[in-house]
Amino acid sequence: MEYGAHLPLIDFDGRGWSQPVLASYVDAARQLGYDFISANDHLVFERPWLDCIVALASVIDRSGEMGLATTVSLPVVRGPAALAKAAAALDILSGGRLALAVGPGSSVLDYETAHISFDERWPRLDEAIRVLRAQLKTGEPAFKGRFYSTKVALEPRPNRPDGPPIWIGSWGSDAGLRRVARLGDGWLASAYNTAPVQAAQAREKLGLLLAESGRGIDGFACSLATMWTYVTEDDRTRNAHLLVLERLLNRPAELLSRQILVGPADDCAATLRAYADAGFDRVFIWPIADVNQQLERFMSDVVPLV
Repeated sequence: MEYGAHLPLIDFDGRGWSQPVLASYVDAARQLGYDFISANDHLVFERPWLDCIVALASVIDRSGEMGLATTVSLPVVRGPAALAKAAAALDILSGGRLALAVGPGSSVLDYETAHISFDERWPRLDEAIRVLRAQLKTGEPAFKGRFYSTKVALEPRPNRPDGPPIWIGSWGSDAGLRRVARLGDGWLASAYNTAPVQAAQAREKLGLLLAESGRGIDGFACSLATMWTYVTEDDRTRNAHLLVLERLLNRPAELLSRQILVGPADDCAATLRAYADAGFDRVFIWPIADVNQQLERFMSDVVPLV
């Protein structure tokens, strides 16, 4: 299994944001052997949220050979042409190391802020992905749809002729998995929305859908994001962090404790093994406090047990 480290875009522990804070985090991840640095998108959230594209761009020079990933970005909220332009720049400046994961987003406030109907998010997402393909892949035909079109080709193009792989975020619904199979180069699931048993069932369905179009699940990227992480043997600390996440995510702490990595190293490793058995080959952890120390603790105490 590969491991990615999500940038600390939410300031959980009051350190604030600065380029040195992000650089130190990425330095730690690189030195510890993480495979990816990731960031995801919100305009508005329950807590202030640092912009994901700017944050990723700010740490390219510290990322070494690690991949960069959006987990996810929001082409409907940002506008697919604007996201394509930013993705091409990230791919060029990183030497072709970007994976572009996209989704509709689940925040009504994001859509209200962007003056876009939340009810239109699904048909707009389908078209937005087609726009991203047309703008990022050499030789892809122009697209004209109900909401978007590609009248002008954006330049410069990405480093790779096929552009960055496009992973599609889905919590595992039938409609979402059909979208992944139809339009994606990979599936990005959400840890706090997809328990291991349900994730395994969804991946099996995805395999059948891919087979219908002559593709196989083997080699098809299946990744897991929003894996909130705090490794601790102390019950009070564990419960305090779960309570913070319960309020932030509107999910019961008891449910979250079975799906994310908050608690003792043995329990975290067991959860990761369950996701690995479900067929996931990549996990993006998101430390919620003491972020650099948690990057180290995860690699030293949890990964050897997986």
